[in-house]
Amino acid sequence: MSLRIFGAVLIVLGCGGFGAILVRNDRLAEKSLRSLCAGLDFMSSELQYRLTPLPDLCRMAGQELGSGVGAVFSTLAMTLEDQISPDVNACMHAALSRNPNLPEATAACFRILGTSLGRFDLEGQLRGLDRTRTECRERLAEFAAGRDQRRRNYRTLSLCAGAALAILFL
Repeated sequence: MSLRIFGAVLIVLGCGGFGAILVRNDRLAEKSLRSLCAGLDFMSSELQYRLTPLPDLCRMAGQELGSGVGAVFSTLAMTLEDQISPDVNACMHAALSRNPNLPEATAACFRILGTSLGRFDLEGQLRGLDRTRTECRERLAEFAAGRDQRRRNYRTLSLCAGAALAILFL
């Protein structure tokens, strides 16, 4: 009998752990969107005041932001320098494919950024950065709107599912 109880506890803990992973992924997605917004602000300022070349701009943004979003910018800088493609959008897709752990909402914002980066004059690039920043902030607002309720639901549903499975197996 004690082996069954031990198994039931493991099932509940396993499902609870799955809920904790969902909450962690939700936090990471929100954090990466915030980091991308900060990077876009940094890039916009650098472009306006120093007219930094694109590979250098991406490298500086990567160093400024650190891991996650910064890794994508650093990889983009390397792909631009290696000239794997004359198109920045293709380089962006290559950088995203080399960083597969990026949350989908952030990757979608990077794809939007890739369509305008390096294609236009200064004003056009600033508008592209602004458009990407707007999209990023809209996605952040969506995350923030139901954040607490969503995370509470992840925890509750995972524990309830674990309890239901444990009851079924007992």
